Amino acid sequence: MADEHRALRGRVVTADRVLSDGAVVLAGPRIAWVGPVEEAAAAGHGTAVAATPAPTDGRYVLPGLVDLHCHGGGGASFPDAEDAPAALGAVVEHRRHGTTTLVASLVTAAPDTLRARVGLLADLADAGEIDGIHLEGPFLSPARCGAQDPALMRAPDPALAGELLALGRGHVATMTLAPERPGNTGPDGVAARLVAGAALPAWGHTDAGPEETRRALAESAELLRATAGARAARPTVTHLFNGMRPLHHRDPGPIGEFLAAARRGAAVVELIGDGVHLAPAVVRAVYELVGRENAALVTDAMAAAGMPDGAYRLGSMEVTVAGGVARLSVDGTIAGGTAHLLDVVRTTVAGGVPLVDAVYMAASTPAAVLGRRDVGALEAGRRADVVVTDADLRPLAVHRLGQEVT
Repeated sequence: MADEHRALRGRVVTADRVLSDGAVVLAGPRIAWVGPVEEAAAAGHGTAVAATPAPTDGRYVLPGLVDLHCHGGGGASFPDAEDAPAALGAVVEHRRHGTTTLVASLVTAAPDTLRARVGLLADLADAGEIDGIHLEGPFLSPARCGAQDPALMRAPDPALAGELLALGRGHVATMTLAPERPGNTGPDGVAARLVAGAALPAWGHTDAGPEETRRALAESAELLRATAGARAARPTVTHLFNGMRPLHHRDPGPIGEFLAAARRGAAVVELIGDGVHLAPAVVRAVYELVGRENAALVTDAMAAAGMPDGAYRLGSMEVTVAGGVARLSVDGTIAGGTAHLLDVVRTTVAGGVPLVDAVYMAASTPAAVLGRRDVGALEAGRRADVVVTDADLRPLAVHRLGQEVT
């Protein structure tokens, strides 16, 4: 039975524990079995497991990681790609480092640019190279623009949102919206148009106060509950803490409401846990407050991920990377990440989050946001997306759909 199967062995990270001597058996593009080595024979996979020597280097076997928020890498940028090979360069860079499911993020741009980029990325999604499109703008708060061009931000326009959804052909997964901007909420607003098109509102880049934030969260959650075919029953929050009014005890802004919603299971918050955007202690605190099911680790990576320091672009903005930190050349604002998602997991674990839960937040939770039951965990029947790392969580091999990524 197992002759055509092959096994990956090591410290296997499942959703609830680490198997100190475990195996993941692959059968073509699917996982056939996961468990302790001593149980392989009884499960009918003894031959495949016995054919794989027991590693002695302390390696881990993880599920393929799922990044909900990635602008590029390997010198390539989704917001700037004009053809499929350029965009694929970024996909492959992250895939080689363990991200086997990736949502490609755009930034605020002129409508014609957004139309062109969404069409290009929809083709890549049709081909199975990416797993969704994230529109980070243009209906954001200029006061909290972060590294995006405030001159290109627009008043919320449900018609434009609908046009982008149509060009995306069902692949638009999320769109970041500022709750306080008129036209993003309401029965005829952008959020309602997104949900009707099977996409998720992702609240962020906002200067909102607590009341308007609370209303937007409640409205979008209700829309998702009521709309058949929506990807998930919960809105998301684009990179919590970054690009929003800070939490202050006399001027609370939106962050407390975002945390409270996640604590209730009514939203999923993104965390850029790279040690630059957020201190690892903040990531640990949010994890302890809201739980692993309600927080997703993301990279917010831009073209410089996996690349040396130097000059890059993020949409219309010039970026300088020094010491591995990307900043706008004009004013020093942090301009996206340079880490891979596996790096974020490693930083999060070093910051005090248990490995099982850090991996869950980088695989299972984002897979659930996308409504995907075939990725995000090492379980029989799921897609054979598996990452083998060394004892320090650095990649040794990546398998996607059962094929080793080269």
